[in-house]
Amino acid sequence: MKYTLDDFARLIDHTNLHADATHADMKKLCYEAKKYHFKMVAINQVQSAFCSKQLAGTDIDTGAAIAFPLGQQSIASKVFDTKDAIKNGANEIDYVINITELKAKNYDYIKDEMTQMVDVCHEHHIPCKVIFENCYLTKDEIKKMAEIAKEVKPDFIKTSTGFGTSGAKVEDVKLMKSVVGDTVQVKAAGGIRNSDDFLAMVRAGATRIGCSAGVKIIEALKQRMKDDGVTSIDIKTEY
Repeated sequence: MKYTLDDFARLIDHTNLHADATHADMKKLCYEAKKYHFKMVAINQVQSAFCSKQLAGTDIDTGAAIAFPLGQQSIASKVFDTKDAIKNGANEIDYVINITELKAKNYDYIKDEMTQMVDVCHEHHIPCKVIFENCYLTKDEIKKMAEIAKEVKPDFIKTSTGFGTSGAKVEDVKLMKSVVGDTVQVKAAGGIRNSDDFLAMVRAGATRIGCSAGVKIIEALKQRMKDDGVTSIDIKTEY
């Protein structure tokens, strides 16, 4: 598939999830998202109203992170926070799974949590992304989570919060994609800081990239295309 610069930009969830982010930081994030035509701004839930106002009248989504970054909230709390974020203008949701219950092999709990989160998002016609936080999971646990997702059908499964011990890995993206196929999309996030890493994730099957280095990445791809005298880059997936 051939990607133009704008196609690449529309893969990016432009991210600022830092606890000390100021209103000025949020304004800058939204300004950059509009300037580069990113798909979404990824922010903490409490910033939903502020950012949705900044992005009003654009096709850039406001993505609220739920139970971030630990996932250690009850299902009821996650559902409540999701509804609150939507009420305040969020139109995409990324939530962190309960890793404790996954480690306990309580797959019914994981499925119930995912089902309730997907249902509330889809009731409002917005995407739901499930954050696995792969750095804490075995390959078998990643595979099991992907199998549950294939059945429940969230819009995306996501590698990482970016706040764990490591971020997205190409082999994990390929594994996740190999399980869900075309049923669910894969989002890579965490530690993606340059254009080479970005392209590697796309080749591995990611159709959304969460990162705080989106401006740097798009500028590098723009220069690469200029140097090569092309207006698009052909990406062949490897999964």
